[in-house]
Amino acid sequence: MKTVFFDVFFDVDTQLDFLYPAGALYVPGAESIVPHVAALNQYAAEHGIPVISTVDAHTENDPEFRAWPPHCVAGTAGQHKPAATLLESRTTIRSAPEDFHVSNAQQILLEKQSVDCFTNANLPALLERLGAERCVVYGVVTEICVKNAALGLLKTGRNVTLVTDAVRSLDEAKSAQFFQDFTAAGGELATVSDFHLPAKSNTL
Repeated sequence: MKTVFFDVFFDVDTQLDFLYPAGALYVPGAESIVPHVAALNQYAAEHGIPVISTVDAHTENDPEFRAWPPHCVAGTAGQHKPAATLLESRTTIRSAPEDFHVSNAQQILLEKQSVDCFTNANLPALLERLGAERCVVYGVVTEICVKNAALGLLKTGRNVTLVTDAVRSLDEAKSAQFFQDFTAAGGELATVSDFHLPAKSNTL
């Protein structure tokens, strides 16, 4: 991968309910990407790049549970992220419009109640505040929430790189189709080993 400076890393839905066999909505093999996600998040912290970590935060009777088994209910153990994927300085932004502050945050936990992170009303303003023109995306599930994040960012005119060995899918055929659609729309593919980039200092 050519030398590129990135503005934001997107860590999509890496929560216990998705990542491990005991989780309520386990993605087979997802535990294998946890070291990669942790390494990418740490890389971002070391290079002054903010990490937006999207997280499901459902109510007990969330409408989404008509389509999916209950998962990531706010406050439950399964809704949490693995400790290795958390950065020391972090803040949470709820889904409803709010006055948020991210000036000292290495990691922003962006709550959502949908498979599309853009349903969080604060995301457009957050992206503008961070100057997020060049984004790196990874996490789960490849052909659902990762897809919505990556294609949604592309639709806003941003440059997006997807880390192919830091994602995991439920449906390989749909995942392959997403990769095709993503690259056709101008997205770029990378692997964790590509991230040997010069340091960059961001001011939030």
